[in-house]
Amino acid sequence: MTTLTVWFDGGCPLCLREIALMRRLDRARAIDFVDATSGDTSCPIDRGALLARFHAREDGVLLSGAAAFAAMWRAIPLLRPLGLAARNPRVLALLERGYIRFLRVRPRLQALARRRG
Repeated sequence: MTTLTVWFDGGCPLCLREIALMRRLDRARAIDFVDATSGDTSCPIDRGALLARFHAREDGVLLSGAAAFAAMWRAIPLLRPLGLAARNPRVLALLERGYIRFLRVRPRLQALARRRG
């Protein structure tokens, strides 16, 4: 069985919503979700870098961005087909481009979520 750790930004309202959804979908408890903003959390890389992009460790390999999302999806049966499709380099590159675009608007979306929250 694959071991998967996902680090998330516990101070980000968008991240909290997404992780809450992923936890509900992860019925087998296959993913270890770790709040990277917690002071007692051990980080595999610099905390700032860890919070700047989405990170996961799948079977000992640290992944970031779309590759990290794909690893998380593979661990959740409902999303597994999408995660498997991301093993294709072209699909992963397309997902990464979308993720980079999302990162550009993330601060505005966070502000909006905080106002609504």
